[in-house]
Amino acid sequence: MARASEAANASEASNTNADRPEIRVIGHPDPEGLLPDQTAPKAVSAISSDFIVKQAPTLNAFQLVNLLPGANVSSSDPYGLSASSSLTLRGLGQDQIGVLMEGAPQNDIGYYYAYPSQFADAENVRQVALAQGAADIDAPVVAAAGGVLSLTLDDPKPEMGGLLDLSVGSYDERRLFARFDTGVLGASGIKAFVSYSRNRADNWRGAGFDTRQHVDAKILGEWGDGNRASLAVSYNDANTSTYPSPTLAQWQESGRGFNYDAHYTDGDTNYWRLYRSPFRNLYFAAPVHLQLSDGLSFDSSAYLQTGHGNSPYGTQLSTTGNYLGEEELTQPITLPGAVDGLATVLGNYTGKQFRVGDVSKLTLKAGAHTITLGLWFDYGTDRVTQSYTSIGSDGRPLDQWGYQDKAIRTADGRLLAYENQRTRTVTRSFFAADSIALSPRLGIDIGFKGVSMVRRGTNYLPGPQAQVHTDSFAPLPRAAIHFKLDDRQQLFANITTNFRPPNEFALYDSYYDGELVTQGTNALKNEYSVSEELGYRYIGASLSFSMTAFHYHFRNRQVATVVESGGAQIASTINAGSQTSFGLDGEIDYRPSEGISVYASGEYLHTRLDDDLPIGGDYLPTRGKRAVASPSVQFATGATYDDGRLFGSSALKYVGRQYATFMNDESIKGYATLDLSVGVHLVGLIDARRTDLRFNALNVTNPHVLSGVYAFSTSAQDTPGRNGTVIAGSAPSYYIGAGRAFVATLSRAF
Repeated sequence: MARASEAANASEASNTNADRPEIRVIGHPDPEGLLPDQTAPKAVSAISSDFIVKQAPTLNAFQLVNLLPGANVSSSDPYGLSASSSLTLRGLGQDQIGVLMEGAPQNDIGYYYAYPSQFADAENVRQVALAQGAADIDAPVVAAAGGVLSLTLDDPKPEMGGLLDLSVGSYDERRLFARFDTGVLGASGIKAFVSYSRNRADNWRGAGFDTRQHVDAKILGEWGDGNRASLAVSYNDANTSTYPSPTLAQWQESGRGFNYDAHYTDGDTNYWRLYRSPFRNLYFAAPVHLQLSDGLSFDSSAYLQTGHGNSPYGTQLSTTGNYLGEEELTQPITLPGAVDGLATVLGNYTGKQFRVGDVSKLTLKAGAHTITLGLWFDYGTDRVTQSYTSIGSDGRPLDQWGYQDKAIRTADGRLLAYENQRTRTVTRSFFAADSIALSPRLGIDIGFKGVSMVRRGTNYLPGPQAQVHTDSFAPLPRAAIHFKLDDRQQLFANITTNFRPPNEFALYDSYYDGELVTQGTNALKNEYSVSEELGYRYIGASLSFSMTAFHYHFRNRQVATVVESGGAQIASTINAGSQTSFGLDGEIDYRPSEGISVYASGEYLHTRLDDDLPIGGDYLPTRGKRAVASPSVQFATGATYDDGRLFGSSALKYVGRQYATFMNDESIKGYATLDLSVGVHLVGLIDARRTDLRFNALNVTNPHVLSGVYAFSTSAQDTPGRNGTVIAGSAPSYYIGAGRAFVATLSRAF
């Protein structure tokens, strides 16, 4: 939560003084504490490496921002390894939150989700910034009404050196992290780092374990007056568990005992090995800044992503009575291990993604004006297949990746698939902005962004639908004003527009037993929102404070959920009509003395559905109800201490009641979590090199709670519609809050 520039300065000071034997105060040299200095006319919060280094090194980016205003994080495991996690901001889900790393988008272009367990290792992150309401006009994101989470990697160190972290913890947690910095290479001015980590932990509940291997690297060149070019690479190879998400009735019956089976028996579709998700991802980001003249600069951020993975599940197939799309298969299929024509198999939900793009802009400073003109281009492909793979007599899948060459096929050699499609998405955008300094104290920003998204896809299943196509364009104007009351106080206000096209799943027909159960359409309307913020900041020598009031209005509000499709859990979207939200965010940081900081944040949120929900030929009476997964109250408090020898931190978070249905007829109660850490700087006791030993206690109080809504429903109970039809209810499902864990880490610089 300290400024990135100060974190970088502290890092350089650490290297400069590496050979001095004296004990240095390295814990809170920043007089501005845990709140960053901000001049942007919007709400922004951040955490820096000074805070991150005191946390458990296993935590992912979502878990790290849990204390910030409006952030509601639901994690299925204490170490952040599982992909079963969720982040909402001001009640808006993670498919409404843009995620950037080194300026490159991390969201899935088809479903808009981002997966924090794939991001860079915490030791390499210099800052995590959270803009709760408004994305920058040049941010290469769509569907970002909920704001933007931005990760900035640490720069390579100017001197050759390295860092080694060794961690052990609960549930047989074992982690190794190693980083090497080249230092400046000769007279070139180029420097680089590369790091490797390996992490393994047993599931904290139920059978199974998670593994993660990760590589980060960055090469940086700087020259002239502010010119800078870098290439960042992040590779992730993980095999993680999917934790089952219970309904309220299942939770009340089984509690934390609601798990997959530890041992396989014939016919068992609930065996834990059938629910392990392997993924491999590779990210490249190449930001460049060129100072062309005193008043003219050029910025470009090119990026490339590739990924392949499987989200499998257990299911059963029969040798006869099968369909491919709407085509009935008259010949039986071969199923190894079938008994009486029935076999347990691995149901695959595989995705293979490729994405490449670039956002470039020119910035001209002329008198009172700072004018920005830019273009963004993005091309992505998403190959989705839901196929089936045989398992052995011990329940182990013959191929956990779901590769087609090992999947079950029809009698005539075709791939037996419940879903089989390829989608190409092209996004084009232009933007223009002018920041006008009307006086030394008063400035206004105006801007316009036009975004076009075209999706073209192929449905490979037999049926009437072969090709799909949708074309969206949205004009997105914005404006802001900021005023300095004095050197310490600021006022700001902004109005921002956003849009979100429906996800690609909505385009395709889906079948069950040859019957069309969901008809794909390109007629779904884009979500469009207008948001406003009004804020005040105070930045003092020992006290900093920020307060932001916000308001949103949505048309065609799209709420992401998870639906069961042929046994797989598939991302889907419901159009909830119009919605209005308003609330108040605040954060405060008090620094009574050097090395001590006390932080608190809070949010009040009011949401209202403005329309009844159309279902069939009737309307569910949802008008006036609260939005799902939108707690009215959240607050957090944290503290850090560092006297140069001992250090520690605390983090307490409370999240209020959350509704799980549009009818508000089922909810989960509020809960609180507490994390603690304590450590000692060993520099000067062993030698002059940085050596730290720290102990982290995660979720100390270990409350047995449901921490968030995994899959919502329209109503939990059968409900009369406006026209008298009884509309059937269905049970939502939930995340089970992670259990308590302890981690010890020895960190050594070389």
